[in-house]
Amino acid sequence: MRFHGFDWDAGNRAKCEKHGLRAAEIESMFADAFAVFPDVTHSHAETRLRAIGKSAGGRWIFCAFTLRERDGATLLRPISARYMHAREVLHYEKETARSANR
Repeated sequence: MRFHGFDWDAGNRAKCEKHGLRAAEIESMFADAFAVFPDVTHSHAETRLRAIGKSAGGRWIFCAFTLRERDGATLLRPISARYMHAREVLHYEKETARSANR
């Protein structure tokens, strides 16, 4: 997935911070390997996606986001992000291992 930066404003920054995540931590997740899944339930007005990855600090993060075009550049706009629960991490790791063994 290619994008040129992030699209932050007071609204999406506050929504992510209420879950204990700062913009820099979310951005660090997208700097390394991450998995992306479609979010068809919330893709009415625009295409929304979900990502799972680790922050630079090693914590698993779930992030809902969309891609926006601005001045010819594709920007990733986080909609909401939170730390993943241990049960979610375990499920994701099992599914990833199962897929790798196919």
